[in-house]
Amino acid sequence: MPPRRLRLIEPEPTMTDPADTPLKIAIATNDLETLNAHFGSARSFAIWEVSASAARFVEAIGFEATAQSGKHDDLDDKITPKVAALEGCALLFVLAIGGPAAAKVVRAGVHPIKRKDPESIASVVEQVQVMLRGNPPPFLRKALGRGAASFVEEDAI
Repeated sequence: MPPRRLRLIEPEPTMTDPADTPLKIAIATNDLETLNAHFGSARSFAIWEVSASAARFVEAIGFEATAQSGKHDDLDDKITPKVAALEGCALLFVLAIGGPAAAKVVRAGVHPIKRKDPESIASVVEQVQVMLRGNPPPFLRKALGRGAASFVEEDAI
């Protein structure tokens, strides 16, 4: 069964600063409020567009209930639609992700980020904004299409 999608229909925000281009992120969630799911068993992905100065919820992608059996062959059919649902995302936040699934996510051009404990989606979004306002790590600069020269250390100002 294909994933279910709930999208917000609203005008695209107008960006006045090209350096403030939004980054699309996915958060594995079982309640659409908290980063609280493993990749393979996540009921949903909350998709957000995040920039240094703004953030907006874009879409919820729901999946059939998945139970992990420990056999990768059983999960393969459940992983592929989840990887496909990440199209256009630069980052994926999860509590855990297995090696084969992580490899598929990376091949799809998405950088998985594992978190140790559940946390609110609002907190994850805020942390991404802080990262974007500072000196993002190389993988994030690449996702934004900007080199190191476009970021200035705050201490240098």
